[in-house]
Amino acid sequence: MKFLIKYTTLLFVLSLSLSCFKDDDDSISSSSEIKDFVWKGMNFAYLYKENSSNLANDRFESNSEYQSYLNGFDSPESLFESVVYDRQTTDRFSRITTDYIALEQQFSGITKTNGAEFNFYYIPGSTSEIFGVVRLILPESNASNTSIFRGQVFNKIDDQIMTISNISSLLASETYSIGLAIYNDNGTNEIDDDTISNSSETIALSKSVYYENPIFKAEVFNLDNENVAYLMYNGFVADYDSQLNIAFGNLQSQNIQHLILDLRYNPGGSVNTAATLGSMITGFTSGVFAKLQYNNDLQNNNTNYNFSSNLALGGSINSLNLNKVYVLTSGSSASASEMIINSLSAYIDVVQIGTKTVGKSQASTTIYDSPTFQRQGANSGHLYALQPLVAISVNKDDLVVPSTGLEPDIEISESIGNYGVLGTIQEPMLAAALLAIQNSGRFQTVTQGVSPVLDTNSFIPYIQDMYID
Repeated sequence: MKFLIKYTTLLFVLSLSLSCFKDDDDSISSSSEIKDFVWKGMNFAYLYKENSSNLANDRFESNSEYQSYLNGFDSPESLFESVVYDRQTTDRFSRITTDYIALEQQFSGITKTNGAEFNFYYIPGSTSEIFGVVRLILPESNASNTSIFRGQVFNKIDDQIMTISNISSLLASETYSIGLAIYNDNGTNEIDDDTISNSSETIALSKSVYYENPIFKAEVFNLDNENVAYLMYNGFVADYDSQLNIAFGNLQSQNIQHLILDLRYNPGGSVNTAATLGSMITGFTSGVFAKLQYNNDLQNNNTNYNFSSNLALGGSINSLNLNKVYVLTSGSSASASEMIINSLSAYIDVVQIGTKTVGKSQASTTIYDSPTFQRQGANSGHLYALQPLVAISVNKDDLVVPSTGLEPDIEISESIGNYGVLGTIQEPMLAAALLAIQNSGRFQTVTQGVSPVLDTNSFIPYIQDMYID
């Protein structure tokens, strides 16, 4: 067994372009074959391999002992979960999928959605029943063609009361109707006396395949004779790097003195895109943006991601050349969003406004069932793939994002009764950033609202991945 492990590693490191595999297009892999792939993939790449005793290189004395171990699991999924280290705290993010094609599409910004995103809160006085607030409407989606708008409150889906237990299944339906509600704060700042009453109005929503451009909004405001750029960016999707560069080119032409980068709903994405965005903000063309550090067996894979003057696919990067940036965050901001804050903080002033982030500093990559664990030569008998954590990211000073998340400099939550219109100076989080700019950094904590217990991203696997392209 030890020989097999070393041989696989050698293939991966030295022969990434190999495609030596059986011509078994018409075969369907057995559960045993898939479990063999799961163990070998995790044994090779998993960041926390040293903490998972069953992944040790010398775990098995013979092939028969190894096969007996695999047969002890009723599915590839149960085997995968058994080797994930400290699922509740350390590794909340490693995943296994039965359809890597859908996973690849998701990483390219292609999903099946109705275009409405929600935040969910406990109904005052309850620890199980919840209500929702519409937080975002994707342009040219099904939702954008209905009467739904940001800030609407609803307490039912398909006439069912929403709870922590049933919300996932309710949202999974291809079509559903939300039952609008009326939220009353009773004129106080206390949450306990707030009430929610039913409304007769419903809005029907249907899912379809959607190509999401993560550049949701780009605006420029004049503040005390200085130009302030506002960019709401909702995902680090490499397919849209050129569009992001165009957006920065447009901002560059408007003589921008300040940038407010809105990552409040950005769950992460491509490490390369994060480094590219870092260059767009600062104008840096060299130097370490972030470092990725792998498990003990893969120390040769440790990588520095540097600032760059060029896009990955060609063309120069448009930059604002700023030495300070204001970043809006929430409990939905994760991985590459946190990398931007952590990495840029080693070079320039980063003012974080909003609420604490997720706390995900690890990067993942897709592991396929092939001789090299790459997409080329993947076993055609199944569509299983692994998306495990494989590296931890640190900034140039080796500082990591805390697992508890990044704490804001100015704390402000979206207020249920006043979500505001995104991209306008009256929207509370943007207004807080503009106030911080006016005060030249002499800002006070502005606290309002309550943080959601769940949001739309809570139910989408892999959405918070920081992945290596």
